[in-house]
Amino acid sequence: MPELLAAIGYGGYISPIKFVIFLILFFGWLPVIKWVYRDAEILETRQTYWTSIVFGAWAAAGLIWLLFPVFIIGLAIYLIAAGAGTISYVMHRNTLVPDFQRVLTIGHFKGLFSNEDKKVETLKSFVFITTNNNEVPVPEPKTPDFFGYKAAYDFFKDAIYRRAYDVICTPAGENYSVAYYIDGAAIRQPDMPKDKMDYLLRFVKHLANLDVEEKRKPQKGKFTIFHTNKRLDWEINTAGSNVGEQLRMKWLTQQNINKPADLGLTAHQLEAVSTLYTSKKGAFIISGPRKSGVTTTFYTLLKTHDAFLNSITTLEKQPSGKLQNIVQNIYALSDSGVTTYGKKLQSLIRTDPDIIGVADCEDAETAQVAAAAALSGKLVYAAFEEENVLRAIAKWIKLVGDKNKAIDSLVGLSNQRILRILCDKCKQAYEPNKDLLHKFNIPAEKAKVFYKTGKVIYDKRGKASPCENCQQTGYFGRMCIFECIIFNEPLRKAIKDAKSIADIGNELRRAKMLYLQEQALLKVIAGTTSINEMVRVLSKSKEHIRTADDSAAM
Repeated sequence: MPELLAAIGYGGYISPIKFVIFLILFFGWLPVIKWVYRDAEILETRQTYWTSIVFGAWAAAGLIWLLFPVFIIGLAIYLIAAGAGTISYVMHRNTLVPDFQRVLTIGHFKGLFSNEDKKVETLKSFVFITTNNNEVPVPEPKTPDFFGYKAAYDFFKDAIYRRAYDVICTPAGENYSVAYYIDGAAIRQPDMPKDKMDYLLRFVKHLANLDVEEKRKPQKGKFTIFHTNKRLDWEINTAGSNVGEQLRMKWLTQQNINKPADLGLTAHQLEAVSTLYTSKKGAFIISGPRKSGVTTTFYTLLKTHDAFLNSITTLEKQPSGKLQNIVQNIYALSDSGVTTYGKKLQSLIRTDPDIIGVADCEDAETAQVAAAAALSGKLVYAAFEEENVLRAIAKWIKLVGDKNKAIDSLVGLSNQRILRILCDKCKQAYEPNKDLLHKFNIPAEKAKVFYKTGKVIYDKRGKASPCENCQQTGYFGRMCIFECIIFNEPLRKAIKDAKSIADIGNELRRAKMLYLQEQALLKVIAGTTSINEMVRVLSKSKEHIRTADDSAAM
């Protein structure tokens, strides 16, 4: 018997090296099972179920490997089977967490090799200041507060770079649709995952001192960002809906326009408007559609007057800025129970100001009080929404209720639009076709070259190289165009005698007033804007001045 055993000897069926490899890989899976157990507990997702799945897959895979006669094949089976259980849990848990908390993704692997200290230093290029003027420090990495800070950093860095002054985020299923308003035009951005938006919402609500848990009632607040030594003030508005919480953030730019010359008025219009500075009485109407810059013009004309030589006061429902040395009166909701907008204006007139600014002059009572003040020796600037000067005259007559009194009170009117300015870095010249020139009644010798937005340039490898100046929007900045007329006695008498809006239009034409389309065409011919931009802006008018309803004024 001993001889037989000696003859058999050691056959190598169990290799010490292979056995060590087996033990290392087999027991090396225990930390993974432990992680699944704790992670499922944190995420509150069927802790026992998922731990059992991963443990069962690991144990079964190890047994198969141990019994399989070919070591290498057994190893492959072990890795696939044990990994399948873990991967199934990872796929499940990744659906429950934001993108930046997901594991085994490209972003996760990049994060493993990134320098956390360097990442934190990068975030410090933005300084967030709460509405209470408290600086928010960069939170500890991999904490909920850090995720909110990082989401805000990424969001505002992109919005500021692209010159978005207004941002609207709307819930849409599992994502939020994001729109940037750049130079007055809405530009759709890639959707943002809802979980990341939740972190952003929570963070900016803290900045604006809003109720984080309130998701239905409208809330409004402000906060500040310091970036590259610049102060950027932002306003946040939130409101609930049946599909989720909506978010709007507005970049509150400072009023840089301080004189009429900065508004975009032509030399002829500036000369006409300058007569207002010496006027002692009368009403000047500032009109235009919403978001056409009416408030900026309203404020600029008021600031032109010397506040030390004149007593200036305003009545506004929602001021857009502060006017130095001018008394700004706000008509609040609390006033509506005891007085009206017109009665509040009347009470302000009793304080005997020299100049009165009336924003939102949209009702008959207010217009009648303003007209009476203009006739009695006050200079009144009244602002309201309207499509053009002709319709503004018609509206003023209707509100005042007496045509003669309405026209006698007027010293002039303006109407305006905002056009985007073509980017000087990438705009492209082209020869306009004759049909287009004929359509807009432009002499061919005056318009040999028009300009349009530039196309995307591609390098030799086919990679797009967007314009760094405008980020390929084709436009950079905006300008105003105006219809503007100042009344004299002959024009005032002619308008009183006019039988229709068309007759008033003829009188304004005799007074050499150019319509908005004509002013816009001058900008197109000069290469300042494009014909497409002109059409985009002016096509929003509900009716052209030549087809206005005659009965509106008579």
